[in-house]
Amino acid sequence: MKKEIVSIDLGSNSFRVLKYDYENHKIISEYNKIVGTADGLIDTGLISNQAINRITNAIDESIKIVKYDPSKAVCITTAAMRKAKNSNEVLKILNDKCSTKFKIIDGNEEARLTLLAIKYALIREKIDSENFILLDIGGGSTELIVNTKDEHIAKSFDFGIVTMSQDVLKNKNLEAKLEFRKNEISKFLNDNNIDPTKYTFISTAGTPTTIAAIKLGLDMASYDREVINGTKVYYDDLDYCIDVMRNCTTEELIELVGKGRIEFIEIGVFIFKSIFEVLNKNESIVFDDGLREGIAINESLKVKKI
Repeated sequence: MKKEIVSIDLGSNSFRVLKYDYENHKIISEYNKIVGTADGLIDTGLISNQAINRITNAIDESIKIVKYDPSKAVCITTAAMRKAKNSNEVLKILNDKCSTKFKIIDGNEEARLTLLAIKYALIREKIDSENFILLDIGGGSTELIVNTKDEHIAKSFDFGIVTMSQDVLKNKNLEAKLEFRKNEISKFLNDNNIDPTKYTFISTAGTPTTIAAIKLGLDMASYDREVINGTKVYYDDLDYCIDVMRNCTTEELIELVGKGRIEFIEIGVFIFKSIFEVLNKNESIVFDDGLREGIAINESLKVKKI
């Protein structure tokens, strides 16, 4: 019998489930759904009833597809729940309706778990890099992790593709907001005496993987994480992706990036582009591995210690 762990990552826009064989470090089954957890959050400070319904529906659907006991899954949630005034009430509803026991983690723990996933991914893909800067662009926050051999420092920044899109829609001035964030990231690097030229640039999460997919000619139907993993995305690829998306009809864009992403993906590309610039990089290695993989690996390490 396979030794399995099921991990769930409820983000600000997406809901992701992973059934993981922790003896062989292999994915058994997975489920991804855009649930828009943070929709309207910037205006109300609340997770909406509509978002709660989308999340409960996704949990129910994932149970049928992945075949797992939700009460035994390791369930983590991040920026949207950190910010929402009603997060405790929402998590109680999810527990009562779906038997999921979600834990809200802070940005540092989110960064640590994502870094763990990437370290395993680098070994799996036979990419030799002990020194790297890892970017994780989420829906409600963005994490930057600087890994130097066995040590790392991390910073969670209070912006993501969903929250910045909502902010820009309401208050405009995207260029000024991006410049502010670039200065914020530069300060973090300077305060810690980090020279980005000495580090490989690695990125994960929906925006980088979508850009890699578009570059490779993949859409949502043909998306293959094994093809995406290790793909190099170049700075010029970002402008190409924006051009492709702006020349799509709404229906074509949904096929390309998925329903629930079309409102945010262009802002995501601009955020990614800004971080390329602040790091003075021309390329980034992209991975599909992220928080849910890190949760599973972290739990498997605990099991093996017992």
